[in-house]
Amino acid sequence: MEALDRLNQTIVRCRKCPRLVCYRERVAFEKRRAFLGWEYWGKPVPGFGDPRAKLLILGLAPAAHGGNRTGRVFTGDRSGDFLYKALYETGFANQPTSTQRGDGLKLKNAYVAAAVRCAPPANKPLPSELANCLPYFERELELLRPRAILALGSIAMRTYLGVLKRRGLIGGFAAYPFRHSAGYELPEGLPRLFVSFHPSQQNTFTGKLTEQMMVDVLLTIRKFLGSK
Repeated sequence: MEALDRLNQTIVRCRKCPRLVCYRERVAFEKRRAFLGWEYWGKPVPGFGDPRAKLLILGLAPAAHGGNRTGRVFTGDRSGDFLYKALYETGFANQPTSTQRGDGLKLKNAYVAAAVRCAPPANKPLPSELANCLPYFERELELLRPRAILALGSIAMRTYLGVLKRRGLIGGFAAYPFRHSAGYELPEGLPRLFVSFHPSQQNTFTGKLTEQMMVDVLLTIRKFLGSK
């Protein structure tokens, strides 16, 4: 989709947030010992996936040595390994691994984006940085017109609900508490909202989020999309 390509080119050129620009470029220069041979991406990371997708997956932000290194969202880190394996097992991806751009990965009926497009220090974006990135997500919603949103983590969920609240489509967040495997039917024919814990190492290593839990959420979404 040409409009989506133009949006992604705009995202990659973005320099709205001085703190994030400084951090992402410093990480790309200093690198991690295991990746000294890499030429880090070091720029905002655009969305990735099927331009005709009916499922839009929203994460938090690129990892400093993951997406900030590879230039593709959820690629090159443990969170991405976990997510794309689950997407493969549920038919949303053609392969279970995601190591770098050009590795052959293709998503089927799914598109992955992030609430913040640059790697933030300590994985904690500021409210102003979330606000600066929001128009990119809103434009993705307009272009993709998904039937389902999968929010990975509470920040992603609040980002989407915040868009709806500002547009006057919902009254607030109280009716939509964050909990893993929640599914919410929203008014005005809006996409159905599905919720998962974020596939961070903190959640997956401790067992708070297991592979089966992630697969079960995706299978529920597949069933929903198949019924439409």
